[in-house]
Amino acid sequence: MIIIQDVLVSDDIVEEHFVCDLNRCKGACCWDGDYGAPVTPKEEESIKNIYPKIKDQLDPEAVRIIEEEGLFKDYNKGKFRGTNLMKNGACVFMTKNELGYAQCGFESYYDEEKSDFKKPISCHLYPIRVSENKSQGFTALNYDRWDICNAACNLGKSLKTPIYRFVKEAIIRKFGQGFYDELEAYAEWNKNKPTS
Repeated sequence: MIIIQDVLVSDDIVEEHFVCDLNRCKGACCWDGDYGAPVTPKEEESIKNIYPKIKDQLDPEAVRIIEEEGLFKDYNKGKFRGTNLMKNGACVFMTKNELGYAQCGFESYYDEEKSDFKKPISCHLYPIRVSENKSQGFTALNYDRWDICNAACNLGKSLKTPIYRFVKEAIIRKFGQGFYDELEAYAEWNKNKPTS
């Protein structure tokens, strides 16, 4: 574990490799899971504003669930709020492209330059998970290992892309450029440090 600007960062984030391999997984993280994507209160507002604009692109069953149950729900005994899920476990905001790969409805809208909200930061940072304990005043970044991402681990190894570099844009979005620069400097030092 290392500390960057008072944030605890797992060594795995600089030492393990990862690059999403959509040709293999088809975006399974959007439909395979027990919880929706964790969202911040600010993200909830963005999602509420964008939902009417992307509603027609969503699965009709997802729209029915949203209309009946809401955009969000509480998970893990109320420990966090996240996007609602379809009965099959898919995120209600999941769409599919022409190849049948899962994609985020918000990200598609963002890619069309119609919004400045790309997707929840929890999705953007994946496979990094952020844990916050406000009462104890700490934030920790951990690598979330998931067997559906084995192909991403293999591709990351073959491309020699560490996790922190794969999610560079998301880290900067969440913590700022200075944080990323310090993390990268540590990773370079760690990679080149002399061994005894």
